[in-house]
Amino acid sequence: MGSHRHIAYSPGSLLIERSKNLMRPLLALAALAAVLTPSAPTEAVSLISHRAGYRLTLDSTRPSQDVESAAGAMLYEVVDRCEGWTVEQRFTLQLVSRNGQAYEMTSDYVTWEGKDGSRFRFRLRQASDGTVVQMLIGEARLDPATGQGEARYTAPDQQTIALPRGTMFPMLHTQRLLEAAERGARVFPAPLFDGTEGDGARETNTVIIARLAPDASHAQPKLRALPSFRVRIAFFDPQGSGQPEYEVGIRYFANGVADDLRMDFGEFAVRGDLVEYEERPGGCN
Repeated sequence: MGSHRHIAYSPGSLLIERSKNLMRPLLALAALAAVLTPSAPTEAVSLISHRAGYRLTLDSTRPSQDVESAAGAMLYEVVDRCEGWTVEQRFTLQLVSRNGQAYEMTSDYVTWEGKDGSRFRFRLRQASDGTVVQMLIGEARLDPATGQGEARYTAPDQQTIALPRGTMFPMLHTQRLLEAAERGARVFPAPLFDGTEGDGARETNTVIIARLAPDASHAQPKLRALPSFRVRIAFFDPQGSGQPEYEVGIRYFANGVADDLRMDFGEFAVRGDLVEYEERPGGCN
């Protein structure tokens, strides 16, 4: 990983260490659907090109001893480019500790992912109070049949890391997760590679908690007719103790749009509410 792992603990350094995880609710969630889900056929899920804006706040249902407040915004745009998907994600989060010290974290994340699940390019830039603390650039390739391959980083250093069997990239993750949820799956373990870690893929375990009926009162009119799924994802360091590094709760609509985010980092939690939504043109036309 980058040098930010060596920063001594404080609410601000915790944000630097884990800020990349604030992006993950909008990235795909890994699944081994063929093994863990019923065999009934399901129509392929159609993900939609869209732009979404989220308001970030400290989750008041998870009291923190160290963090007084958190506020920020996250913008996410995904576009169907015919043979692949492009994703741009930016966020800013201001964190204030109990002793009044303030920190600001910003992040820019851009990817391209082939629809066949074999190719992925990524660029991540994170800064704390205006100082860049992490830069990750590279590309990855997988064998679509096995999900096994490698990630090649060009920044901050040149290195190649093997990706284990079953690894998936973010957009295909999201599609497979929703297809499995439609079939009635409840549990999803698998490796995920999204380019936000400098040491390869992360193991995930996803629990699909509930299917929700369309909500005619939802603030975004274009989402009111869609069913959705409430899920909770735990992320694990493959070399860790077996305890999750952090957990994320999400409401996913059937078209891949996310809302009602809950990001639990142990010492504090952040929620993300969908406040802007716009469908975007995309596809091969």
